Amino acid sequence: MADWVRAADGFSCAGVHNSGEDALTTLPQEEPSVVLMDINLPGMTGIECVRRLKPQMPDTQFVMLTVYEDPDHIFKALTAGASGYLLKRTPRAELLAALKDVYGGGSPMSSNIARKIVQSFQRFSSAPSETEDLSPREHEVLELLARGYLYKEIAEALQISVPTVNTHVRRIYDKLHVRSRSQAVAKYTHIPGAPVLDDL
Repeated sequence: MADWVRAADGFSCAGVHNSGEDALTTLPQEEPSVVLMDINLPGMTGIECVRRLKPQMPDTQFVMLTVYEDPDHIFKALTAGASGYLLKRTPRAELLAALKDVYGGGSPMSSNIARKIVQSFQRFSSAPSETEDLSPREHEVLELLARGYLYKEIAEALQISVPTVNTHVRRIYDKLHVRSRSQAVAKYTHIPGAPVLDDL
């Protein structure tokens, strides 16, 4: 891949690094505009390397170049700070076009990678939300619970009594099939596996 970049008009290769540890110490000094990062590196993974480098190099665009096509690797890489995700079988012309794209502010991805992302979002958006059955007032109460309000503060904010707040909270718990504030807030914010905590 480095030879492709060196041989292309308008491109230059600042350096090649064989490990994430090497990249961590050298890339900040090289200050490249774009970094092609392999996920499967010896020692530290490319995803972890991007996660550590991005805060130091906010203006540098990281593009993953890898054999991994599964959603887990894709989303971990994008969450770590990668701006693009390409497969190693990407043809030379497409790779160089992707580098120009990310340099210009784009987020290049191999077509089947983009499709996987779209499918994941479609599955997520099509899943029915358990909060859909809540009344408008119950939504308001749940939102204030999520913001850390005490029952008395919720009552004051919504100009209702504390017993009425208690009634709304019990109905919220019943509709969401939970037993605590933390579990209700977890479902409201889509956080899986929240611990059970005592209500305030």
